[in-house]
Amino acid sequence: MANMKSLAKDTAIYGLSSIVGRFLNYLLVPLYTHYMPRESGDYGVSTNIYAYTALILVLLTFGMETTLFRFANDEKARPDTVFSTAMATVGSLTALFLLLVFGFIGPISGALGYDAHPDYLLMMAVVVALDALQAIPFSFLRYQKRALRFATLKMLFIILNIGLNVLYFVVLGKTSVFYVFFINLLCTGFITFFFIPDLLRISWHFDAALLRRMLSYSWPILILGIAGILNQVADKIIFPLVYPDQQEANVQLGIYGSCVKIAMIMAMITQAFRYAYEPIVFAKSKDADKTEYYAAAMKYFLIFTLLAYLCVVGWMPLLQHIIGADYREGLGVVPVVMAAEIMMGIYFNLSFWYKLIDRTIYGAWFSLAGCLVLFAVNILFIPRYGYWACAWGGVAGYGTAMVLSYVVGQRKNPIAYPLKPMAVYTLLAAIATALMLFGADALPSWAQLLCNTGLIAAFTAFIVRHDMPLSSLPVIGKKFRKQ
Repeated sequence: MANMKSLAKDTAIYGLSSIVGRFLNYLLVPLYTHYMPRESGDYGVSTNIYAYTALILVLLTFGMETTLFRFANDEKARPDTVFSTAMATVGSLTALFLLLVFGFIGPISGALGYDAHPDYLLMMAVVVALDALQAIPFSFLRYQKRALRFATLKMLFIILNIGLNVLYFVVLGKTSVFYVFFINLLCTGFITFFFIPDLLRISWHFDAALLRRMLSYSWPILILGIAGILNQVADKIIFPLVYPDQQEANVQLGIYGSCVKIAMIMAMITQAFRYAYEPIVFAKSKDADKTEYYAAAMKYFLIFTLLAYLCVVGWMPLLQHIIGADYREGLGVVPVVMAAEIMMGIYFNLSFWYKLIDRTIYGAWFSLAGCLVLFAVNILFIPRYGYWACAWGGVAGYGTAMVLSYVVGQRKNPIAYPLKPMAVYTLLAAIATALMLFGADALPSWAQLLCNTGLIAAFTAFIVRHDMPLSSLPVIGKKFRKQ
């Protein structure tokens, strides 16, 4: 129970930085969709280039974030040595990456369709390099359970980023996507300086033997990470390559990219949970009750992601105003994309069985299988169905990886997940969603909000009745306990 309380507390701190940060970043979506006209395709360009940077970030970090947790908790290695070795590896990869990009920017920008704007790619290359270098210190903060410093630095970046965007787009009246990338570069560079005191406190020592062990552990995680990030961004990379009209592809990708921002609430909850859960899983791996803990964590993760899902779907008449009116025609994909994100979160929870027994190659195969399914759906159906193919491709890809991980995991390292109550919650959420979507076509906005809020309240009451009585809640729980 103490570990579960620690998980809840850290998830709340990480979640605050993630959820509040994402909410503040939502303020940029109406800003961009107002100041960058849909027909310009600039928002589509931003969506496309950020998809590439997400993939490159996974390559540069080389699975060292998870590897750091694994070896820092190993009694045979000192945490500072693990950190130093991981940092040296990522730093070397980052330096090589920048040399290649700056040396071959002409061919690269031409191949990606940005021969008229190589400056976009150069700026984002530096941004992703700095992000990779920051990833290891951020992970070390999580290992040290310094959640507050982690959250503070993340929030500082977000506030600075928003402030500069408002200055450039609203005050100075800029309309080009160039300033989106330029501001990101300024903010990322600024945050990097805050890690200097932490780096100076580290006892630096590079261990070649430890590196070999770490690489043998991390390369399957790298493949897993590549496949995992491709499941998230491949549609945005593929879209301009297979859509018949290049300019219209940027327009459609801008619509899809802006609407997906609403669906990313699922991604932030999963990310907050991951930040808190991952260090605890490795630390608890030697405890006798570990499987019961993992099973309970899975159930509560599903419960609260389904609740968040219903809140987004139910309050869509309000949330739709996050994006500009010209971009709202794509809002129908939001429930589909959120369903895919829930599957991704479940897959993440299922993934620890092979990480804990050092068989990360299984994760690589599962993710690659899901990635192949996603690629097939996108390549075959984007030309005909546009961004709807992107949304359903995510469901197919994550669903494949999730099912494979569960089936094989129950044979290799079985955990008695509470499938019956999880199925009940999923069914109730599906029924509530169907009613909400039916009401969207039949009721005015105020009536939709009223009815949907009632359905959300009913789902919450079911949670309280069956799995989280009010007396168990922190702070306010004592008011509901029997004296």
